[in-house]
Amino acid sequence: MRSITGKNVLVTGGAGFIGSHLVDQIIAEGAESVIVIDNLFLGSEHNLTAADKSGRLTFYRDDAELMTSLEYIFSKHDIGIVFNCATKALNYSFVNPANAFGTNVTVALNLLDLQRRGAFQSLCHFSTSEVYGTAVYEPMDELHPRNPTTTYAAGKAAADLAVESYVRMFGLDAIIVRPFNNYGPRQNFKGMMAGVIPITAWRILNGISPEIHGEGTQSRDFIYVHDTVNAVLKLFRMLPSGDSVNISTDNQITISELVERICKMMEYQGEVVRRPARQADVLCHNASNVKVSSLIDYSLTEFDEGLRETIAWYVANIGRA
Repeated sequence: MRSITGKNVLVTGGAGFIGSHLVDQIIAEGAESVIVIDNLFLGSEHNLTAADKSGRLTFYRDDAELMTSLEYIFSKHDIGIVFNCATKALNYSFVNPANAFGTNVTVALNLLDLQRRGAFQSLCHFSTSEVYGTAVYEPMDELHPRNPTTTYAAGKAAADLAVESYVRMFGLDAIIVRPFNNYGPRQNFKGMMAGVIPITAWRILNGISPEIHGEGTQSRDFIYVHDTVNAVLKLFRMLPSGDSVNISTDNQITISELVERICKMMEYQGEVVRRPARQADVLCHNASNVKVSSLIDYSLTEFDEGLRETIAWYVANIGRA
């Protein structure tokens, strides 16, 4: 049984959407300190406001792709546990495909090599449902083929393989958690890197018509970020080294249905613009949560409830730098 109580924990990408919520919960569960490294590519120091008030946060605005930066952090802190949330946004891979791939692989390899050298004891690596590509069968379980359709997803799949191979070769204590499509407060709403929920809310709040790419029949398994973080920390305690597990809702919604719900909740009655489909867009994500439900006490936020809380956060925070 692993434990974060009394430990010094490093979170790469800890100022980001999922990472910052994870930092909050790690502090709440009794870590001695949390060290965050984030280059603020999409993250924000605003996301760490609550964590900073705890007095147990150390923040480095730096890049986990640089081994020298990680080595410096490990020389300054007696770190026992690492949660790897560092990544580049999926949409970024359409702009700079090589860099999106490289970030996912390089950060994982840096951490694995440091762990192999004894710098820390346990690694929890964040994968993504995107490694599966479009569903070959439904619901998608952990045995589903990995068939990434973007370089972002390919880099994540390669990082997963790196974790699994280092565990086999060197006996490292490392696990893989694979969240499906997260949503919730703090998710980036700015520019082309934004996900569908935040960018739709942002457009409506700024008097701009929401958009749907393609037919809108693409489906996603959306999970509330607080549910993901709670599941990750429960799984971290007991998932066997080398194992991986999906974190999902066992449900799906089409993009058209999603945008319609957001418009209804925000009382928007204007036009919804149709745009051409994006190449390599995953068509279907409908996950199985059989494994995660068998391992932990798994509770989920009802989608409309989570969506209302998310929209309320955007209404309160849109326009803040």
